[in-house]
Amino acid sequence: MLKIGITGNIGSGKSFICRQFARLGVPVYYADIRARFLMDEDEAIQEVCGAFGEGILDGSGLLIDRKKLATIVFSDKEKLAKLNAIVHCLVEQDFDRWLEHYQSEPFVLHEAAILFESGFDKKFDKIILVSAPEEIRLKRVLKRDGMPEEEIRKRMAHQWPEEKKTPLCDWIIRNDGTQLVLPQIEAVMDDVLKISKTKG
Repeated sequence: MLKIGITGNIGSGKSFICRQFARLGVPVYYADIRARFLMDEDEAIQEVCGAFGEGILDGSGLLIDRKKLATIVFSDKEKLAKLNAIVHCLVEQDFDRWLEHYQSEPFVLHEAAILFESGFDKKFDKIILVSAPEEIRLKRVLKRDGMPEEEIRKRMAHQWPEEKKTPLCDWIIRNDGTQLVLPQIEAVMDDVLKISKTKG
């Protein structure tokens, strides 16, 4: 089984692309979604409170207030790195458990926004980048999240630029409206299945 990482900067539409792979029968692990789920579990809450204090809990005192935490970490690179290290460890363990259910598949996808930034790219056989220009990505996030533009740009600044990621990836899927995405996805699938057969 090949493990394929799929990444893309905020607003690139990587989750949309992953859903198209899933519709074609490819198992997809959504790391960002799983991370949010894992952050509500006791282990993560204890670790995050240990790193940032109980002031990041919500009014109930039982769950992490994500907005409070985001305000803290996206204003301080060291604190963001500390949070990412905690989340990265939890996601890696969760992904390994998930993989056990798909050992007979030719390949699986692991979707993550900060695949390279976290160093998690080394866990994969191949990597796909979902690409779109910054202004298109900005407009998508503004429409999707209603977040202030300044906040979005702050988050963008914490991700590697596409230019840095592109040479490290095996396939680029353009999701900028200039070409259909399905033929690109099918071409990637054909390549991966050939590699999988060769490896097998």
